[in-house]
Order: sequence, then C-alpha cells, then structure tokens
Amino acid sequence: MAVGTIELKKVGESLFEIPKKGKMRVPARVFIDERMASSSETQESLVQLRNVACLPGIKKWAIGMPDIHYGYGFPIGGVAATSVDNGVVSPGGVGYDINCGVRAILTNFTREEFKKHLEKVLREIYRTVPAGVGSTGIINLNKKEHKRVVEKGAEWAVEKGYGDEEDLIYCENKGCLGGADFADISNEARERGKDQLGTLGAGNHFLEISYVSQIFNPGAAEVFGIFQDQVIIMFHTGSRGFGYQICDDYLRKLREKRMFELPDPQLVSIYISDPLGKAYLSAMKGAANYAWANRQIITRMVRDSFRNVFKLSPSEMGMRVLYDVSHNIARIEEHDINGRKEKVCVHRKGATRSFPAGSPDIPPEYSGIGQPVLIPGDMGRSSYILRGLSGSMEKSFGTTCHGAGRALSRRQAVKRAKSRDIAGELEKKGILVLSVSKKTLKEEMPEAYKDVDEIVKIVEENDLAGRVAKLIPMGVMKG
Repeated sequence: MAVGTIELKKVGESLFEIPKKGKMRVPARVFIDERMASSSETQESLVQLRNVACLPGIKKWAIGMPDIHYGYGFPIGGVAATSVDNGVVSPGGVGYDINCGVRAILTNFTREEFKKHLEKVLREIYRTVPAGVGSTGIINLNKKEHKRVVEKGAEWAVEKGYGDEEDLIYCENKGCLGGADFADISNEARERGKDQLGTLGAGNHFLEISYVSQIFNPGAAEVFGIFQDQVIIMFHTGSRGFGYQICDDYLRKLREKRMFELPDPQLVSIYISDPLGKAYLSAMKGAANYAWANRQIITRMVRDSFRNVFKLSPSEMGMRVLYDVSHNIARIEEHDINGRKEKVCVHRKGATRSFPAGSPDIPPEYSGIGQPVLIPGDMGRSSYILRGLSGSMEKSFGTTCHGAGRALSRRQAVKRAKSRDIAGELEKKGILVLSVSKKTLKEEMPEAYKDVDEIVKIVEENDLAGRVAKLIPMGVMKG
C-alpha cells in the first residue's frame, strides 16, 4: 500500500511498516488501521516518521502511535529510542511544551449526587486556577526558589504545602528527574517561568470533570480505586513558557552547531555524549520538574475549590491522585534491543509510558496490574483510563498514545466552526464549558479530534494498553 510517496507494508493487526530505504537507519512502524493508512491526512506525519528513522543511533524502529499527526520535527505521537553511547537527543522529539502531561484525581462523589453542584464547583475552579495565553499565577519565584523548583519538581510543591508525600508516589518518577542544573537554563527562560507556576495555559490544555460511564476491567478498577458513576477530575498542562523557551534556546544552539545533515532541519539533534547534548538534557529535566510542580500546585487548587463548595476536607471527599503521566519528554531507560539490555534515550513526543505489571518504575500498589494510562479524548465525547500491558515493552519501548490526536489543524477547526456556538452545542449535550477564549473553543471543538474510541481500539489490538474505564465529560475548563 502506498500513501502519497510513503510505502506502507502491513505487518500486524493495525500495524504498518515503512521499509528501511535511503538514509533511513531503521524501519518505521505506525499503529494505525486501514482507513487511517489510506487517508491523505496521514501523509505529512508519515513523512516525518520516516525522517525520524534517519537519526544517528536510533534503535529498532521509529514508531508512530494511532493518534499520530503533524508536529515540529517529530510527528506528535512519535517515539524513538537512541543509543546513549553513540546516539542523539533531538529537542523536536520532546517538543516545545516539555513534560506536557495529564493528572487524574479521584473523588468519592457519584454523578447523581454531584451534578447539582457541578456549575458551582467548575466556576470555583475557573476562579482559582489561572488559564489562558500568558497567564500568571500567585507564585512569583526568586532565583533561589526557582532553582529549587528546577531541581526538586513536585517535591518542592509538597514542601511548600501544595500536597502531601502520597501525591508523589502516584506521579511518574515521583515528580522529579534527577540531574537538572539551573546553570543550563537561560535568563530568558527563567524570566518566563518565574510567575507561571499554578497555571493551566491555553490551546489543548484543559481541566475536565467527568464520570465513569463504563468499567471494562473490574479487578484493575478496584485496585485503581475506580467505581461506576464516580466523579473524576483530569487536567492537562505542562511547563508553560518556561519549557517553551528552553526548547527554543537549545534549538537555536543546535542549529548553530549543526553536527550532521538530516532530511528535515526541524530534526536538528546533538550527540547525547556531547557537552551540549548533556546541557540540553539537563535543562529539559529542569522544565519537566517545573511541569510536575505546576500540576501539583493545580492539584491543591482543585482540592481547595472542592473544599470551598462542599465544606469537607480532601480526604473526606476521597480526593486522591490516581496518576500523573508525561507526554513530551526524553528519558534514559533500559530496554531489550535484539535480545540484549541496552541503555537508550527514549523520546516520547505526544506519547506516554504504558509500563506493565511487575515494572519497578510504577507504584507498588499498581505492580500487579500495570500503571494507569490516561488517554483524554475531546471535550464532547469521552476519555479513557487504561493499564499498561507487556506488549508495549516489546513493540514500543513501553509506550502508548497520549490522546485522540488532532483530525483538523487549529486553523481548519476555526474555519469550520466560524459561526457556531461551541459552548452552546456542548451545553445541549449536558456538558458545561467555561473558557477564557471563544477562539480556543473553536480550535478545540470535538470534531477537531479523532474518535478516541477508535484510537483506544488500536491500542488494545496491539497489546500496548488495556481499557479499565471510560469517562464522559460533565464540565470542562479551557484557557
């Protein structure tokens, strides 16, 4: 099968391969179905995936997730593992919003008892959590405290009273990547990051109150603390302007150095062993830690909003962190490469870990069933909580998709929704939406995204993750 200029060979259930040709160092693999494979809309992202396969030191395959779509350098939904010894790190394989991720918070409320309080709670959160382009929070970091945020991540936020130690247990890497050096971060990035902690941002960032409409795996749901009709809060944000500036700074430095030629200038990379490669990874870790601190502070704000409405403590309302997952990040991990364990730098761009049962990198409480995987859909349909499965380790370096993936560009969505009242349409479906910007609602309208049901079906078919529960939105806050 050929899509435009890209040759695709079917190698499994909803799995296609781009054969190794030309400057490709490995084949590329993409988890999509027949309809997606034949779509012209897939073309640009497949070209990008083919280019990723040309990176020095790349191992096994360049990988595309079912939510794959066009991005900067790497496609969004792109995964690549490169050798620590002779491979590269690519900022385009991490993304501008470093450690953009999702956190889910459980409650003891059922849909029926909560729905009469929905508007009051959502408006309280909207009042408490700053959102929108360039939004700033209540925290203004001096240099000393900013350095500690960069080094300690979510732990800094807990030390400052924005949560407790248990929150850190249910966060990837316990909310901190070691080895971040404040000296590797520019003054411009520091300036942008000093007052953006505790802010949601704009674009595809959101905060959603949902209820559990369906449970697929009762045993896993019980371990996770999920029950039918339960109210769950899920929110999506990252390192804000701080991470953006760090990415931009290092892209500029790498372009100046240009160590080797690649098919796409946006794929500019640096050897991991190079001092500049080490500096980028250090700064990236700092932005990742900032993002975890940001999500921890927002967790406190959400709990306070519920407390203000219900006059109950977070523990009385069962407001426990289920899990916090990262989307845009590069980590040094050990994986099986052709029968041998190797240390590799796993780039996950719009993709999330999906570690299975027995993994030492997930909370002990979840060890018997695998980590929670959080896959948001769109604000008009549904989202999913899944669990990591062993197939992810064999097929995708322990990775699955991070969401439904865009079907329309932001410009296309705004054009299509030109005269529509998106908030009004959603309200008729029983979904309350509060947004700083009407334009953002048009950019993020449900039709702008692929059907998450189809995406999750492909994920399950390939044993990357297994469904635990389906969530239906009740209320959404956008920047």
